[in-house]
Amino acid sequence: MARVLLKNIVKKYGNVEAVKNLNLEIKDREFLCLLGPSGCGKSSTLRMIAGLEEITSGELWIGDEYVNHLEPKDRDIAMVFENYALYPHKNVFENLAYPLRVRKLPQSEVDKRVNKAAETLQINELLNRMPDQLSGGQKQRVSIGRAIVREPKAFLLDEPISHLDAKLRTHMRGELKHLQRVLNTTMIYVTHDQLEAISMADRIVIMNYGEIQQIGTPDEIFNHPQNIFIAGFVGDPPMNFIEGSINGKGGNAVFKNKGFQVPLTDAHLSKIDNSSITANGNLAIIGIRPEDMTISREKMEDSHAEGKVYVTSPIGKDVVIEVEVQGVHLKTITSVDFNVDMGQEVWLRFNLDKIHIFDKEDSHAYF
Repeated sequence: MARVLLKNIVKKYGNVEAVKNLNLEIKDREFLCLLGPSGCGKSSTLRMIAGLEEITSGELWIGDEYVNHLEPKDRDIAMVFENYALYPHKNVFENLAYPLRVRKLPQSEVDKRVNKAAETLQINELLNRMPDQLSGGQKQRVSIGRAIVREPKAFLLDEPISHLDAKLRTHMRGELKHLQRVLNTTMIYVTHDQLEAISMADRIVIMNYGEIQQIGTPDEIFNHPQNIFIAGFVGDPPMNFIEGSINGKGGNAVFKNKGFQVPLTDAHLSKIDNSSITANGNLAIIGIRPEDMTISREKMEDSHAEGKVYVTSPIGKDVVIEVEVQGVHLKTITSVDFNVDMGQEVWLRFNLDKIHIFDKEDSHAYF
């Protein structure tokens, strides 16, 4: 097992800078997710670690070894791809054994490692089957097993379960997290699915336009996003954003726009004190997650906004209700038993302790 260290890593494709001056340390035995939208640089980063893409500039270390110049086969890492890449003419045992035979290990060692991997992944009964006799989930287990038998310093996984159906993806998320703990190994996992990252990772690295936006635990990423991009990317349904201005000072400070007036707490004020936003009337954006809002058919004493139901979307035991307030659309989550009709008047109350305030100019959070 080993840590992986990236120092000032840059990747260019012609004049396009896909990864920009990336600095990152993946700790020994850590499960780290690289998360971001398509084209953000996460797969390029993973492929540079694997040696499948040349590093334009910067240093890459695996363990205590500088590996920029090493071929993929000499880096002592194993990679699992989205496609299974199984040999159709070999049975499961031989697919698992292939990387060991390439290294010319004795048959006794091949048998030992293959059987150990099969037992870990619970695919012992599949060893004599051919790939076309396996389900999608079984094929992915075999693909992962082929990485396990190598006993590498680190595992690299590039969206390995994105093509599976929803139920199987949920199951495989748990399996991969359990596997990482059992193997006690370093795993670097690339995904565009924020649910995968939050449910599996020890730490998450969020990337956009080739740059790291934030590094943190799932709790830090979800509850303390450092900018509007992160706040909107993580969470389903995503965070609501409202543009307005900060008016007043001290205990009388409020956030206002034409449909809202939200008082700011002492916690809000302590975070923005001595910043540019404290000026009376300075533009700002507040963010509030759907689950941190209360909706009512009757006016509440401490309501913050009044609007009309735009659309309702049941999601099992809950329902997402989109409310239009003076041209601003806000989504809130409540029990599916809460019955309203489109166009019906409703009132909203925000959990003030859960409000995020962002600078209108650079989109960064104040807390």
